[in-house]
Amino acid sequence: MFESLSLGFTAPAVLLALTALPALWLLLRVTPPQPRRIDFPPLRLILDLIPQQESPARTPWWLLLLRLVVAGLVIVAMAGPVWNALKQAIGRSGPILVLMDSGWAAAPDWRERVNAAEDVIRGAARDNRGVAILATGEPLADVRLGDAGAALDRVRALKPAPHGPDRSAVLAPLGRFLEREPKAELVWIADGLALGEQAAFRDAFKAAVGDRSLTIVAGPAARPLALAGVENAAAGMTVRVLRAEPNGRDAGVVRALDRRGLPLGEAAFAFGGGETETRASIALPVDLRNEIARLDVADERTAGAVALVDESSRRRRIGVVSGATVDTAQPLLSPTYYVTRALGPYADVREPRMGPNEAINTLLDEKVSMLVLADIGALPPDIRQRLGKFVDDGGLLLRFAGSRLAAATGDELSPVRLRRGGRALGGALSWESPRTLAPFDRASPFFGLTPPADVGVTRQLLAEPDADLSRKTWAALADGTPIITAERRGQGLIALVHVTADTTWSNLPLSGLFVDMLRRVAALAGTSEAQAQSAANGAPVAAAPLRTLDGFGTFQPPPATARPIALTGALTASLEHPPGFYGSPDTPVAVNALAPDAVLRPLDMAAYGATMQPLLRQPPIDLRPWLIALALIGFAADTLAVLWLSGRMAFGRARSRGAGAAASLVLALGLALAAGYAPPAYAAEPRPPVSPRELDAALATRFAYVLTGDAAVDEISRAGLTGLSSFLSARTALSPADPASVDPGRDELSVYPVIYWPIVAGRPAPGEAAVRKLDDFMKGGGTVIFDTRDAGTSRPGGPPTPETLALRQILAGIAVPQLEPVPRDHVVTKAFYLIESFPGRYADGQTWIEALPREGPDAERPARAGDGVSPIIITGNDMAAAWATGRRGEPLYPLVPGGARQRELAFRAGVNIVMYALTGNYKADQVHVPALLERLGQ
Repeated sequence: MFESLSLGFTAPAVLLALTALPALWLLLRVTPPQPRRIDFPPLRLILDLIPQQESPARTPWWLLLLRLVVAGLVIVAMAGPVWNALKQAIGRSGPILVLMDSGWAAAPDWRERVNAAEDVIRGAARDNRGVAILATGEPLADVRLGDAGAALDRVRALKPAPHGPDRSAVLAPLGRFLEREPKAELVWIADGLALGEQAAFRDAFKAAVGDRSLTIVAGPAARPLALAGVENAAAGMTVRVLRAEPNGRDAGVVRALDRRGLPLGEAAFAFGGGETETRASIALPVDLRNEIARLDVADERTAGAVALVDESSRRRRIGVVSGATVDTAQPLLSPTYYVTRALGPYADVREPRMGPNEAINTLLDEKVSMLVLADIGALPPDIRQRLGKFVDDGGLLLRFAGSRLAAATGDELSPVRLRRGGRALGGALSWESPRTLAPFDRASPFFGLTPPADVGVTRQLLAEPDADLSRKTWAALADGTPIITAERRGQGLIALVHVTADTTWSNLPLSGLFVDMLRRVAALAGTSEAQAQSAANGAPVAAAPLRTLDGFGTFQPPPATARPIALTGALTASLEHPPGFYGSPDTPVAVNALAPDAVLRPLDMAAYGATMQPLLRQPPIDLRPWLIALALIGFAADTLAVLWLSGRMAFGRARSRGAGAAASLVLALGLALAAGYAPPAYAAEPRPPVSPRELDAALATRFAYVLTGDAAVDEISRAGLTGLSSFLSARTALSPADPASVDPGRDELSVYPVIYWPIVAGRPAPGEAAVRKLDDFMKGGGTVIFDTRDAGTSRPGGPPTPETLALRQILAGIAVPQLEPVPRDHVVTKAFYLIESFPGRYADGQTWIEALPREGPDAERPARAGDGVSPIIITGNDMAAAWATGRRGEPLYPLVPGGARQRELAFRAGVNIVMYALTGNYKADQVHVPALLERLGQ
């Protein structure tokens, strides 16, 4: 009966005590108050014989009512009253199906969605009803009914998917479940976004549900923000910021990060009025913009709020050279006018005003990624050699035909052999009419573009017949003669347009198709070999996943359901292709949660005819402190009334005892009010003070080791870090304090720069809190050394050791970066000592560190180190045992194969790891190259 008042009780059975109030009424009614005590002074007998006030024979009705109210307040307080208690959202019979939207849009308030599902499941458990769970972001199987306990476990194990849910795929398992359970009730915890054809899904969903009870739990407005459509324009990199409807989140910040997660810039955005789309523009130099690998909305933890950037969005530097006169009087007649106008919005176009040979040399010195030659004929040998090397090293050479190229012979910088002179179509002396373009073949990078019917060619360069001519043809005329050909040379690409870049031979430059074609050609500059081959000959090349996003927008290893993507297909995230980077680490391909032209729309929940329940409710308020305070006030008022009725508070002659009693009652009343007040149940607790242990660790540099529960292993870790600290104090300027033992689930980790974690097989895996704190420590710049200590038992190519399996279990919940064996020229090998390996108690184990991509195909390895420090180092050499020393500095454990040299190298490896963790890539700076060469004796 209290549901309309949002009032509930944690112990409603206590309210049965209210039925005893009538008996209490009768008991208090026949019990008179305490009689008044009359003093008998010996000197004034007559004046005090007759009392001035008589005690009543029965308790007054108002005092009786006060006592009943106090008793009722105590009973209600013991029943645990709660204001804003959660209401029962469903009926009380039949099974329940909880349909949860678990796509990326559910991530911002995922905790509230899980809480709402748990409330429904607990309500079903109280009524002994079966529960089934159906999540839209997971692989859909047949829905089975189970008990509330299994449903709670399933809901707590759910995580938001990084892609949009396919609600249409829910209809089949939903229909089969409802056929088996005709009395089932549905609770849909919706994310508020409409996906795909909203009307089609709504009609099919309503037909499947029929007249069954349907409750939709959702917020008042769709909450998520999303990013789509990254454009690297001339003024800056812009991205579309989307929302489904006005939701109060009218402003924010978009951040730009590089591959290592380091910030490069940010831009503010704001929605005007009721707008659902705006843009954020990050103004950075081109070189910095080309380093951007990720854009995301600050403080928005969803995969939809992340836009990954790959080579296709890089703003390339393109050089344009014309064989015509430099000072063209009429720009519209310039052979390069239409090319520069078409490429200008998508690239930085450089067109030197000098002779062709000089211009080519200048552009090659500027490291352009694509070079356009418009009607360039014969070239000097040195220029041809430089252009050939440019293509072999990965450059893209795009040539346009013209009278000069038609007159040249034996040009090796052409994808096909050309006939001299060309072919004329149309005109007074020709039997043939101008030709139009044929539809683009699937093997062409222009596949999907539609050639306009009014585009015609009046003259072209003809290619000599060849067995590979069809494979090299990207576009052809209606009669089958090639109009654009291409061939891969080394790591680069040569493409030839068999007409001029102006309107002399064709009106193609006047069409929008010309812009689209040049944009697709420019996108091939700098692509990987597999992508270029795919674009050049249409062979479907697959790219395996490298790193993918989870529903909260955090990078993680690819899940088991991830499949390679086809580079020629649509790159939109799905269950099998989660958003992330695919392909080669040097030139990865980005797959985003939203398509570039995506638009968010709110879900029309009113059309489903369902009972609506809010997702975010007011927090429950515990009424017990207030009722207890009122009861104490009632007790105090009752005491004052009894004293007054008995004459103890009479005025007149000085009665010090009565005045003192009244003052005591006033003080008691104030104390009762103070004691009865309690803060609301949802008040925030004060932050605990910093412990002396954490303060000491923050003021002194000290290393930490993880307690494993094995006393012997923990003692080795303590002795090892103590020995390493002593070695550092003796050989370097660093004097670490004594090492500390830590429990990742309990202790603060951020005060330690390096944590040593020995792996012990058979120990319980760390809890969720420990994994979360360890992940935050690694993301915050700390380094963890995982030592499996199994180099003596592991075998190359053999099964994993128990310690390796235990390490995999620990790292299962952590976003571990891609690892590689420590390269010989990695910065950690020269952070202090020049070393080549990382021995410990064993010398033949492998040491792994974060792998960073090369900056270029021929880049030196030291440039790969970047500014960050690897958050994880994995070894199996049992380094702590090699470092362990006793009180007098004597070694405690023998080494395998042994020797003082191995122990010295182990200490040096520890020093390098510590210096690397504290200074980063300091030693990779080119300033130190002379000193390093001098030490190497070169």
